[in-house]
Amino acid sequence: MNTVAVELDELINRLDLATKIRLLTGADMWSLPPVPEIGLDRLVMSDGPIGVRGEQWTSADPSIALPSPTALAATWDVDLVRRAGALLAQEARRKGVHVLLAPTINLHRSPLGGRHFECFSEDPYLTGEIGAAYVEGVQEGGVATTPKHFVANDFETDRFTVDVEVGEKALREVYLRPFERVVRAGAWGLMTAYNSVNGTTMTEHSALVNDVLKGEWGFDGFVVSDWTAVRSTEAAAMGGTDVAMPGPFGPWGDKLEAAVREGRVPESVIDDRVRRILRLARRTGALGGGDRPEPGVIDGVALAREVAVRGFTLLANDGVLPLRDVRTLALIGSAAGEARVMGGGSAQVFPDRVVSPLDGLRGLEGVEVRHALGTDPRVRLSPLACPAVAQFLDEDGGLLAEHPLAAAEARWVGQLPPDVDGERLKAVRLRASYTPGKGGRHELSVAGVGPFTVTVNGETVFDQAIELEGGDPAAAFLSPPERRFAVEMAAGEPYELSVTHPAGAFGGMAFVAYTLGHADPMPGPDELIAEAVRVAADSDVAVVVASTTPEVESEGFDRANLRLPGRQDELIRAVAAANPRTVVVVNAGSPVEMPWAEEVAAVLLTWFPGQEAGTALADVLSGRAEPGGRLPTTWPTTLQDAPVVNVTPVDGVVAYDEGVHIGYRAWERSGRAPAFWFGHGLGYTTWSYDSIAAEGDTVTVALTNTGDRFGREVVQIYACRGGERWLAGFDVVEAEPGQTVITTVFLPERAFQVWEDGWRTVEGEYTLRASHHVADPRLSITVKI
Repeated sequence: MNTVAVELDELINRLDLATKIRLLTGADMWSLPPVPEIGLDRLVMSDGPIGVRGEQWTSADPSIALPSPTALAATWDVDLVRRAGALLAQEARRKGVHVLLAPTINLHRSPLGGRHFECFSEDPYLTGEIGAAYVEGVQEGGVATTPKHFVANDFETDRFTVDVEVGEKALREVYLRPFERVVRAGAWGLMTAYNSVNGTTMTEHSALVNDVLKGEWGFDGFVVSDWTAVRSTEAAAMGGTDVAMPGPFGPWGDKLEAAVREGRVPESVIDDRVRRILRLARRTGALGGGDRPEPGVIDGVALAREVAVRGFTLLANDGVLPLRDVRTLALIGSAAGEARVMGGGSAQVFPDRVVSPLDGLRGLEGVEVRHALGTDPRVRLSPLACPAVAQFLDEDGGLLAEHPLAAAEARWVGQLPPDVDGERLKAVRLRASYTPGKGGRHELSVAGVGPFTVTVNGETVFDQAIELEGGDPAAAFLSPPERRFAVEMAAGEPYELSVTHPAGAFGGMAFVAYTLGHADPMPGPDELIAEAVRVAADSDVAVVVASTTPEVESEGFDRANLRLPGRQDELIRAVAAANPRTVVVVNAGSPVEMPWAEEVAAVLLTWFPGQEAGTALADVLSGRAEPGGRLPTTWPTTLQDAPVVNVTPVDGVVAYDEGVHIGYRAWERSGRAPAFWFGHGLGYTTWSYDSIAAEGDTVTVALTNTGDRFGREVVQIYACRGGERWLAGFDVVEAEPGQTVITTVFLPERAFQVWEDGWRTVEGEYTLRASHHVADPRLSITVKI
């Protein structure tokens, strides 16, 4: 037994059973309790994956906001992802966080998955490699990761109760493979999912958690439940879950202690869980200082911009990009002025700055930018964009504390600010002073659950209770219902607005989540489109920023279709008819239908581009940088074409009947062609693939930049056998004009193995293809395994 193991066992022997049990449940929403007598500090957890929110779900505690995980995967650049992980570790250390609840490494099985923006790819190998780089980057900074959600949590519908039926071969070769890879990368934690797999809920799934994860793979980290996913005492304790979150209430505590004392759960099981927690604490510096490395210093703004540029994926281009000789640019779309930089749900963070496309493009020298709204697809109003203050009130309306906010959005989930006495708290009042730039009929709204009173200059304009809709309790803060009302306001005059809402802390847990929304007076929808057409027709080039909305892509629900919301398709067609040099910027985290794709000059996919959206867009459109992205998932022309769609349970079950055939493998088997294949993406230069060689487990490819500017290419190696192909390796290369570069790509053992009651190498001949994307091979070679 090594020295660390001996030290941890000595510490465990100093703890009584009640203390050990207490360590297995959250002390609150985001932390495990301290045990000062053994030198154990609080262990603090925080949501990711694009930033580190910390313990406060509020704009009062800002965070760097990186691009969405689909954008990270679109870089195909493990070194860049590792650097992004290092930045997140730096952010976590700044906020006192020991455990980052990320990355999400579930798969894009169906394009309807509502949370796909938070996952990496449809391909298990690409997901595993990007996920491993993320894990290594974060943990090299002394912060733990918890790759999630283990396993088959690839959709949101009935996620708390659904049973996924999946065969052993698909489970091993597809859905477990990314988790196996991040465990090999040394992940210090892992999060179990809400759903069941083949009849057993994942927090109780001993066969997958104890036998496969901890046994077969040798995982020595800790297993934390998704929040509230532990619903039993003995079954979850024996099923491999180490920590039940949140706390302190739940099915463990006194009930688990009684189960141990009565012999229903062995104390050795508890000791193993405590040992894993203490090992985690030592690794992250929460136990006696541990071995936590000193963090570096990374410029978060610069890295967020670089990742965005590298992830931007140019789907189509008739030569209009990069822009040349442009003096007037029409910038159209609601997301042009208010970019959607992240997906909704637990992935949300609060950056202290967001550069919109409008802000970014206005920085282009010698270009006059003319903005038109065109159409507004947003279902709910955005938070009133002016400084606000949250006032915490006692039963008599007395002020307990107040906190400044960047916008009119109040969110405290789990914990209140430290200076607020939760026992005395009875209400939270949001106040803002707003001076309209336009006079007329302004729309206001409240989004939240429960009673609300809204006043404008002391006059009550709304006084109602809003009820929760649907069956997902998380919707109360992920996607709360909204009520709107109109108020006449004069331009240039200040208005005092307030929203008062009952609130309190129950059992030490707080929940405050509501927003005061606002929209200026605006013309009707037909007039907006007509104005956009006029602006486009009078400009050298038109750029339309088309986006999804939080009601389309978010945690908590799946998508009903792949159409752009509202009248955006109509807007794009009208603008393209008015100006043949129309560029469409797609601001979405996952696939959308593009019925106008053949009618526009270029299509640029920015994903959810993070806080530096506008500066990155200016870099790419102007040609200061090349769009570096390649699709990590296949984009259908229409939803009806997609070979795997179903996310709706039947009698509580979703059957993965397609087996291993998801993503491009399903498309190839279907015989249908998508709009854009997995791996597709254009740059601003051209490449020749010159030669290929293979030796052992490596493939060497030489290629030349045949264009007139610096460029970046992602060399993708696909293994082919028996009419099927799959991604076996990849590498990113860069070259100056005329330069030849050579890359050697490592092929993992799993590329030539199948699961048949164990991993078996399939011997014989394989064709290895060096490709620009999965359906665009450039060179091939035959090898014998």
